[in-house]
Amino acid sequence: MVQKITLGIDGMMCGMCESHVNDAIRNAFTVKKVTSSHTKKQTIIITEKDIEEEKLKEVIDKTGYTLTSIEKEPYEKKGFFAAFKK
Repeated sequence: MVQKITLGIDGMMCGMCESHVNDAIRNAFTVKKVTSSHTKKQTIIITEKDIEEEKLKEVIDKTGYTLTSIEKEPYEKKGFFAAFKK
């Protein structure tokens, strides 16, 4: 099952900060997609494998940023044909 993990992260100030967090996550875990936003103070991970919250915290802490929240939920890709799946 594909899941979406939304992380609240404090300390990101620019696009390079976002890249730093994204690279750290990609290097530590197998993910389908990872995007960060310093303005929203969040990172979104799309993954097929479950990621332990403690390991996520460890990876983010090593980047120098602060993990403030973790939310996990099932992910269903939204696209043109998704409306026909019923």
